Amino acid sequence: MAGRPAARTLNRRFRLNDFVAGIARLLMWLIATAAGLVLFASLLLATLVLAAAWGLRAGWARLTGRPVNPWVMRMDPRTGFGTVFRSARWSATARSGPVAPDEAGSAAAPSRRGGVLPGAQEVTDVEARQVR
Repeated sequence: MAGRPAARTLNRRFRLNDFVAGIARLLMWLIATAAGLVLFASLLLATLVLAAAWGLRAGWARLTGRPVNPWVMRMDPRTGFGTVFRSARWSATARSGPVAPDEAGSAAAPSRRGGVLPGAQEVTDVEARQVR
């Protein structure tokens, strides 16, 4: 009979452990669900605000007789290419290696060309003239 009360105590501990684990699981589920609902509501609200602003803008344009222009992000693909092409990684001085301090003034090119192409000093078949 001495073993039987110990079994009851052990059984109670397991039941209490299951109860606490269930409560913890329920709390975690509630927190995750609440976080998901808050995220969904905030994205929905942001979408509704943008839609209302666009609707007001379109309504005002129609009311005043102007055409309704779409919202666009103006990006010129040539701008990105020009930025990379002018970077130090692609310039003639970066390809030729390190420049000695006495040659630094002649070989260092400004970040914007200013009418001078990289490697123009190496061209021999053209006469240099003033740019008008």
